[in-house]
Amino acid sequence: MSARKQCLALILTRLPGNDAATQRARLLAAMRELGSITTFEAMRFLDVFDPRPRIHELRHSHGYKISTTMRAEQTESGVVHRVGVYILSSLGDVTC
Repeated sequence: MSARKQCLALILTRLPGNDAATQRARLLAAMRELGSITTFEAMRFLDVFDPRPRIHELRHSHGYKISTTMRAEQTESGVVHRVGVYILSSLGDVTC
């Protein structure tokens, strides 16, 4: 398992639960600790089925400055998809 996936697994273990607040906390932790999180990673490794509403809430209800870029990423089945990459502005140190 890659170091990035290990870090995502630790975040999921550290922040259990499936309510919106916990999902937002996991996304924030990933952006802070890894520098960014993709929609694919959020779904696969953080158990956030659709991260877009959580990112919207972080931006508009909680005041976080989060930028979005797009990139092509291949799934386990070999299909390439465009995915969002979320980056928290002024994130400071990357820990993982």
